[in-house]
Amino acid sequence: MPNLHRPLSVLPAKHTGFTLIEVMVALAITAIALTAGLQASGALTRLADRQTTQWLAQLCAENALTQVRLHPQMPALGNSTQSCEQAGTVFVVSLQVGTTPNPSFRKVVAAVSTASADAATSLLQLTTIVGRF
Repeated sequence: MPNLHRPLSVLPAKHTGFTLIEVMVALAITAIALTAGLQASGALTRLADRQTTQWLAQLCAENALTQVRLHPQMPALGNSTQSCEQAGTVFVVSLQVGTTPNPSFRKVVAAVSTASADAATSLLQLTTIVGRF
């Protein structure tokens, strides 16, 4: 009967591990995946900042239009500008008061932009109709 239990030293040597090419391909794939994740994370951060800015600008526009509605007289025709600070950010609110086909109503447009010294960026525009009471 043949001896089935040979010593380990006589077994053929098997190479275990990865070659340099396999390691480099794995590193390249990992680097690409991490770069894509980093870009997605950056995009989500920018989106959250933009959403916060839009929400604060909407608060400024709604506050300006509420002031116009609560004023006892109809707003005067023309344009006016005021600043609005929300959560430490300063916005510029431009109110444009125009006529409507019915003289008992006025159209009021509140346009909000950033108060940047470089270039003002328009953020949003709200429109309402104010009636005579």
